[in-house]
Amino acid sequence: MNESVGFLTRDGEGFTPLPLGISRWSSDMIIGPALCGILARAVENAHGAEGFVPARLTVDLFAPARAQRLDVVTRSVRDGNRIRVADAEAVQNGQVVARASVVFLRRSTQPPGELWTRPESPQPPPLDVLQPLQAPSVPWIGSDAHPGGWSSSFTDHQGASRKRMWQYQIPVIAGEEPSPFVRAAMVGEATSLMTNWGTAGIGFINADLTLALSRLPEGPEIGLEADNHLSIDGISVGSTTMFDRLGPIGTCVVSALSNAARQIEFSN
Repeated sequence: MNESVGFLTRDGEGFTPLPLGISRWSSDMIIGPALCGILARAVENAHGAEGFVPARLTVDLFAPARAQRLDVVTRSVRDGNRIRVADAEAVQNGQVVARASVVFLRRSTQPPGELWTRPESPQPPPLDVLQPLQAPSVPWIGSDAHPGGWSSSFTDHQGASRKRMWQYQIPVIAGEEPSPFVRAAMVGEATSLMTNWGTAGIGFINADLTLALSRLPEGPEIGLEADNHLSIDGISVGSTTMFDRLGPIGTCVVSALSNAARQIEFSN
């Protein structure tokens, strides 16, 4: 593993951002995936347990996390036999800038019967198009309007069609291999990109992420495919399906605010 590649680096008991951890919205802000990843890591390390799946992560990104040191604190909310709940907060200069809640569910026997599910499963790039990615690497983007389906060029996919992404997520902490849950948390934050990206680029900045997992991802590559975008009066809701090479594994939802004054545009 490249020890210099990551969103954050250790700073005593806390963390400071590396260049890859700086947001495109502002050079003085930490990128959303870094915050989601560091909060998920803290809760999993402190409160995860054998036999439990981190089935739901909610991250509230309610204040700008500045490009400076941050600390993370956690607390247990409930330690049950089948359900465990824990919270985490990212703190800068004594102020909470983001918080997370994780629900851990114990694995058990699948109940009988058949259930409705999404009729068409999202598909990763075929191996004859894209061999397994290695970190660091850029995400591959797909869209219904692009003739080739997948490419590493964001410019190819700017438009109003449905979008999907396939990614090998870099570590949240340089030199530390992220767990499957932490990888999923970081990739899930890109739901905002997949659902809020249109003909003029991205004009919404997400205020949160909710990731619900039926299982953890297998392998380091994870995909997202847009399911829906709804917006009016500068407020949007977007949802995606998360998947790996074995199939769908969960659902991601973000709510977002208009940030049109700092529109990010990919077509140039």
